[in-house]
Formats: sequence, C-alpha cells, structure tokens
Amino acid sequence: MHGRRSGTLRDLRRENRSAVLWSLYFDRPRSRQDLGAATGLSPASVTNVVRELLDEGIVTEVGSQDSDGGRPRRLLDVYAEHGFVIGVDVGETRVQAGLYDLTLVERAKAERPFGPGEHDVAAAVQAIADTLHAVLADAAVDPAAVLGVGIGVPAIVEQGPEAVVHGQTFGWNAVPLERLLRAHTDLPLRFENCAKTTGQAELWFGAGRGARTAAVALIGSGVGASLVSGGSIYRGVNSSAGEWGHTTIIADGRRCRCGSSGCLEAYVGAEAILERFADPAAAMSVADSASASASAGDAESALAALVAMDESPAAQALLAQTAEYLGIGIANLVNLFNPERVILAGWAGLMLGGRLLPAIRSAAERHSLKHPFAATSIELGRLGPESMVLGAATLPLEGFLNGAIGHRP
Repeated sequence: MHGRRSGTLRDLRRENRSAVLWSLYFDRPRSRQDLGAATGLSPASVTNVVRELLDEGIVTEVGSQDSDGGRPRRLLDVYAEHGFVIGVDVGETRVQAGLYDLTLVERAKAERPFGPGEHDVAAAVQAIADTLHAVLADAAVDPAAVLGVGIGVPAIVEQGPEAVVHGQTFGWNAVPLERLLRAHTDLPLRFENCAKTTGQAELWFGAGRGARTAAVALIGSGVGASLVSGGSIYRGVNSSAGEWGHTTIIADGRRCRCGSSGCLEAYVGAEAILERFADPAAAMSVADSASASASAGDAESALAALVAMDESPAAQALLAQTAEYLGIGIANLVNLFNPERVILAGWAGLMLGGRLLPAIRSAAERHSLKHPFAATSIELGRLGPESMVLGAATLPLEGFLNGAIGHRP
C-alpha cells in the first residue's frame, strides 16, 4: 500500500496527502486525531491536508464522536461521488466491466462474450470499448467525472510510455493494447495482469487484508498467482512474476496452451479439468448442463455440473486427482515463497475450493516442508467471482490514493 519517501517540499506535501487518504480510506470514518495517530503526521500537517481535501470535495464531515473530557471530535469520510472508477476484466470467455463510485459501490456493470476461440486483438479491443461505453451510459456518469479505468488481462503487461501486452495462450505478442484503445476512449487507462488485480482486491478488501506476505492463486480457464510481499504486489523484473500456472509439475506431461508440457494449468485449469474427464456418459451430462446455460459450451456451468456429480466414480476420481495436483502447486508456493496465507480465488478456484478445500490442504501439507507449511493458512477468497472486475478498479483508485490523479498540483 502506501509507503513514505523523502524529497522536495512539494513531494512531502503530496506524501502527507497520500498518507491521510490511505489511512482514511481503509478505516473510515476517522477523526483528525485518529489520522494523526495512524500516519505519524503532526496535528498541523493533518489539519492542512484535511482542509485541502474538504475544499476539493474529496472528504466530507459525517458527524462527531465524544472525546475524553474535550470537545467532540468531528468525523471524516470519503465523499463517494467526488469521482468514479471503472474496472474491466478481459477473461477467457468474456469481457466484464463495472463502474464504481469512490467508495467502490457498484453503479453499473456490463458484459460482452467472446465466441469460441475468439481471442483476436480486434475483438478484445471492441469488447472493452463496448463495455466502457455501456457502463457510462447505464450509470449516466459524465466521462469527465471518471478518475480512470483499470484493465486486467490474462497476460504479461509490459509497463512503459504505453502498455504492451504479451499473452502467449491468446497468441498475443507485444500487442499495443493501450494505443489501440485510444481510438475508442480518452479516459485515463491503467493495465495489469488479472491475477495481480485480483490479488490486490483480496489484499485490500478480502481474505488477504492485513497480510504482509501472501499468495493469491487465481484459477479459471487459466491459472495464475499474485504474490504479495511487504503488503504490496511483487511484479518481478518485467512484471511477469506470478505465472504460477506455467510451473511444471509433471515432466513430459499434458500439453499446455502455452506450448510447453506438464504445466500446472494443464491439470487444474477449468478447461483442462473438463478435457481430462474420462466418463463418456457422465461427460455427456456435463455437456448437456453447459449447453442449457446462457452461452453454449459455458465452462463455468460444465465445471459446476462436474463438481456436483456425487454418483459418478469417474468424476470423484478426477476431482481427487485435481485436489492432489492443486495441493502440489500450492506446496511449491509454500516452499518457494513462504507466505503467511495462500488464497484460492477465481471462479474455478472458488468452485473447487468450496468442495475440495480439505483435500487440497491435505495434499499441500504432504508436499510442503513442515516448517513453512505450519506458518501458512490456505483460505478461500472472500470477494467472489466479481473480484476480478473489482480488482481492476483498484488500479485507478491506487493512483488516486497515491496522489497521481485527481488532485491539485
């Protein structure tokens, strides 16, 4: 989250403002005295920052609380309609967007499906643009009131003057996604890998809150992870840290979509699980369930049907094997990264974890070193499938709290 630095007087003013915003945002309402104690700033510094935030309409007074023998303390809160943020998640099967007020209350959402195997860049750009326009129209929000748009993609995001995306499983190689979207919108854009955005949402608001070291394991059609170190997302030298799904668990194993073989994703990704299902009669039942859903071949409906098949020995054997593979993958995280928490997230991760969490924990324990495993808890994410869109929305919110957007120079 927020970190203090040193620099010019202007830098110091911005850091003081950011410290107050971070403290108030995650523990509100608060008094000026509370903010001083939490940030270590002097009463005069807090007073100056709060006055500025009140003048700009970012913060509002919402009542008072009694103090010990003195005057009541005025309570402060973030003004929800000071601005809005948009989160966009580019998934395997669809693009989803949500528009939120400054307190992350959802005001509108939109969705555009991809056709089977339809992951060409032009289709993705158009789907993103369509959902942006849809949420703005549905919420009747002036684009000028939008602080920024966060976009999560299942790919490595090369940060620079403009974001460039490398998505090997989609066949995207150095795609100038930011430049392409500029033809459709003038809104401020920020891009990040969707596992990292989901990890940030769980870190801020969900099962990772308060953790200094954690791994958020995102499982959907694909598999990834967000590594939290020192309370912040670890990105690595070129922002590709967390490609957990492409760690090898079986030499010369199943072919993975990335082109390698034996990857974790080739065994615990939703599509891989369905492909491995060996009971023809039961598989037909799963396929029927998927075809009855809103979108033909919907992997979410198919996996839900598979998980619910208590009477199929083949289904039960496959789920037990999946729990074992997932436990091995988590054990690798435990042994390598030594997190205090491992959090299962993503629509498939929540679905599998809801049914298999004890078996997953047991497998992870068998394959982990005893000492690091004893310090680790394995939990389900708390934000549900919406965490990916919400996580994308934290990107512009983070910029706002850090003072990069939405403030006077």
